[in-house]
Amino acid sequence: MNRADAGPPFDRRAIPAAASESTWMTGDGHAVRRIDWPGAAASPKGSILFFPGRGDNYEKYLETLHHWHEAGWRVTASDWRGQAGSGRLGGDAITGHIDDYSIWVEDLAHFWRDWTATTPGPHFLAGHSMGGHLIMRTLVEQRVDPAGAILIAPMLGFYSTFLPLGWMRTISGMIMRRGDPQRQAWKWSEKPGEIPIGRINLLTHDKDRYEDELWWREARPELVMGPGSWRWVERGYASMEVIFAPGALEGVNTPMLLLGTSNDRLVAMKAIEKAAARLPEARLVRFGKEARHEILREVDDVRDRALGEIDGFLDRVAAEASRA
Repeated sequence: MNRADAGPPFDRRAIPAAASESTWMTGDGHAVRRIDWPGAAASPKGSILFFPGRGDNYEKYLETLHHWHEAGWRVTASDWRGQAGSGRLGGDAITGHIDDYSIWVEDLAHFWRDWTATTPGPHFLAGHSMGGHLIMRTLVEQRVDPAGAILIAPMLGFYSTFLPLGWMRTISGMIMRRGDPQRQAWKWSEKPGEIPIGRINLLTHDKDRYEDELWWREARPELVMGPGSWRWVERGYASMEVIFAPGALEGVNTPMLLLGTSNDRLVAMKAIEKAAARLPEARLVRFGKEARHEILREVDDVRDRALGEIDGFLDRVAAEASRA
């Protein structure tokens, strides 16, 4: 990527003029935020639907979403219900809670049907962290049929997992049932919603991009979210069991690009590697100490490499789809 020819710097703290924010309705009537770009090309190359991770919001990814728009893609990003500006499902405004991940799978499948009917193909799915997990789960259950999928640091295993998934689900379930399943599963800070000191060291080496998130949390307080609930943790292990069930990944024939880093301290790189080895049409791009969890919000050299890999994958799969 030649930055000398890139034009003025992208303003990561403003909604681009080309984008429009709105909401869509889940099958049971929950309003969820979305943001859309038309694609800068006269005729879009196709369409990309992006989902962020746990506790995330699409504002954090404006720079990447606009990059795809400028490259000629029709682009949509969405919250998950119960996150960012799309309400909460627990007992307070901070904790990230869900009764079961199948709710999010159903939401994704519902939105996919409507979105693909109104956007140009070929259609791609992309997701970061929990977004990547839920895309993989939805593919395993054959609820969506993208031309290709891009999973960035997908949450296919928790970094702290040290026993088989079934054991971890049982242990987390025992802890969950000792109190309110909606209570926070880990300590955040002394003040609810306040960012813990040192959190940047889990996410990115890029201080400016990290501070963009803090700016958006101030500008839009509804985006603030802290830890997940114990129910979220226990259901996460249960959902991973679905993904890694015998034959499940082998049945996913979607062309797929996975990006992961051995320096991740939130999701398990070993789980990403195991999934990639079982998927028939997957390629894994590995990063090391140069990248933390938020690969698309890393320093320019890392981010540029990631975007280059993604752009190449999109163009190749789209070309193959046009010849089919």
